[in-house]
Amino acid sequence: MKFYDCATAPSPRRVRILMTEKGIEIETVQVDLMNGEQMSEAFRKINPLGEVPVLELDDGTSLTQVMAICRYLEEIYPEIPLFGRDPVERARVDSINDQLQANGMVAVMEAFRNATPGFVNRAMPGPHNYEQIPALSERGKLRLDNFFSDLEAHLANNQYMVDDYFSVADITTFAAVEFARWVKKSVPEEYSNLLRWYQQVKQRPSTAA
Repeated sequence: MKFYDCATAPSPRRVRILMTEKGIEIETVQVDLMNGEQMSEAFRKINPLGEVPVLELDDGTSLTQVMAICRYLEEIYPEIPLFGRDPVERARVDSINDQLQANGMVAVMEAFRNATPGFVNRAMPGPHNYEQIPALSERGKLRLDNFFSDLEAHLANNQYMVDDYFSVADITTFAAVEFARWVKKSVPEEYSNLLRWYQQVKQRPSTAA
């Protein structure tokens, strides 16, 4: 297998954290997003969408999208389960992770890509060009304020995103909180529950991946 990565991008980082938690080692190929390598003819033969991450299997099959890759790795490396340990817990992880993806990762992307000069005409990832809409950047920042507030309330009674169980939902949240710094949004000092969770997760060796 080969993992197509970009060390500075938040999406493939989520896969790297999961791989580190599980002790998985896969050959990694760095893709230079800053110079547009993801849109090259060679890379788009691997992923026509021109996005990372990509997990290329030994038979040439390309798996794209963070959660699809993570689920595949969970299936073939079931030790240290990160998607839940029973049917109910798996459903809860899925439900919470979907919310965190939409309200965290997507909100930061909305704020970042609609205001950053380097993303003029690239307000959305993928093969098509879209103009920036500054109002969407402001909305993304407002959504992040609510994201942090909701997490603070949720973590008042939970050690992790799903009770006391570290899961892929925590990986998604951690990546979103760190990505938010790109739009100058950080956890407010008064959010003690969220800061406690953040420091706890940050101490895990996998988050250095």
